[in-house]
Amino acid sequence: MSKTTIDTNALGEKIVTVLKTIYDPEIPVDIYELGLIYDVFVNEDYDVKILMTLTTPNCPVAETLPLEVEEKVKSLNEVKSAIVEITFDPPWGQELMSEEAKLELGML
Repeated sequence: MSKTTIDTNALGEKIVTVLKTIYDPEIPVDIYELGLIYDVFVNEDYDVKILMTLTTPNCPVAETLPLEVEEKVKSLNEVKSAIVEITFDPPWGQELMSEEAKLELGML
């Protein structure tokens, strides 16, 4: 078996770093700290699936934000493909934000 074992944790961290460069246009906090990313799956074929939500179902960036996430994650050399799945279950709420995001928005 010549297939190299990939370190999915290391790749996951790289993906998170990329996700932290993407901002919600209405809130000056990145989508990861906002809690919009529910899960990141990486399989041994370097296919990435990201389960995310939006602040509201009729969010003005509902069309463009998932595409931006997909494109930026695909830009990582290790990633073969990336799919973004949008879910509203559970719906996003302020309790999903990190402490850092709450601090940034003056909620703490």
